Amino acid sequence: MRNLRFRSAASAATTALVAALALTACGQSDTADAAPKPDAKTTSTASTASTSTPKDEATEKPQDSTGENAQTASNNNNSKANSKGSGGNKKSNARTTCTGGNTKVTVTDVTRPINHLLVTATNTGKTNCDAYYAPLLGFDEAQAVTQINEDSKPQAVVTLAPGESAYASISLGGDGSPDIAAYKLSVHFAGRANQGSVGSPANLTLPKGTMVSDTTSVSYWQSTMADALIW
Repeated sequence: MRNLRFRSAASAATTALVAALALTACGQSDTADAAPKPDAKTTSTASTASTSTPKDEATEKPQDSTGENAQTASNNNNSKANSKGSGGNKKSNARTTCTGGNTKVTVTDVTRPINHLLVTATNTGKTNCDAYYAPLLGFDEAQAVTQINEDSKPQAVVTLAPGESAYASISLGGDGSPDIAAYKLSVHFAGRANQGSVGSPANLTLPKGTMVSDTTSVSYWQSTMADALIW
């Protein structure tokens, strides 16, 4: 009776052990043969990374093109500005000879020094003009040009921008007292070569009571009234 109980217990233990081993073997086989499931998060990230690269490249191309267009436009604007600047310089450097046609000429009496008149020529043109040498004066019907005071020669030719004036003084008495009545004055302009007059003259009426003499003289053109009246 005792031996039967022992055999029954041993048999039950053996059956339990075999069942445990079978379960263990089955679990290992299922685990080894099963395919690993894909990681949804990893797949989504990889897909996003693979599709984002072309988009970035497509975005960068228009940016490069825009930068090139902006640079081209800037260069074009600079070229236009330089062209305008160059044109402006050419215009400002343009010059001609002052004549009665591009200046307004006046003759006025002055209180100091005595027995003097002042001739003023104002540039009425749109470009610079050069007042060469001295005005060539003729009183009334005189055949000869009034003598020029060579001591009054300036260091440089007087150049007038539009609106600027040149001045010359007429010394009526010269070395003696003026004693010849004069009524009209013609003002001619010398050219660069100083070979007679150029352009049209200015014909003026002298201030009332003007008297001249055989020694009346005129100064060179000066850039200021004060410089002209020294002579």
